[in-house]
Amino acid sequence: MQPGEEIESLVDELEQIVNEGKSPLMDNGQKKIVDAQDVYEILDEIRRLFPQEFQDARRILKEEQETLDRAQQQASSIIADAQQQAMILAGDQEVVRLAQQQADGVRDQAAQYERDTRYNAEEYADTVLAHLEENLKSLTGSVSRVRQTLDENSGARNTTNNVPW
Repeated sequence: MQPGEEIESLVDELEQIVNEGKSPLMDNGQKKIVDAQDVYEILDEIRRLFPQEFQDARRILKEEQETLDRAQQQASSIIADAQQQAMILAGDQEVVRLAQQQADGVRDQAAQYERDTRYNAEEYADTVLAHLEENLKSLTGSVSRVRQTLDENSGARNTTNNVPW
């Protein structure tokens, strides 16, 4: 039987006794004649049950509150865990974003270094080749002048000894 049902049943029984009571002859139906012993027995039974019913109701309310408190604690814990996970994920994403940003910076610096190095190497090679060209031109001019001087000072050449040049 559910808490309160027994008391409710006794109250219904009490109401039935009053409804079934006889009206006095001179009254218009507002007063009833009932067996006082039956009413007292029902009231005693209600008094006996009431403390137990009241304790059951309090226990149920207390259990209900404890259940709500536990549910609230679990919900708060779940929310706190979710927030912490979200912060960790956001932190991880931030770390990934910063690492990507640094990687992009390093890649840009490497590309710039490669362009600078290529430009400097080409400039150096061009400078060296220009000096070499000048030196070769100078050397070619010197050789031409020496040959001309040799031709002018040697007279007729001896072509009979077949010396390979």
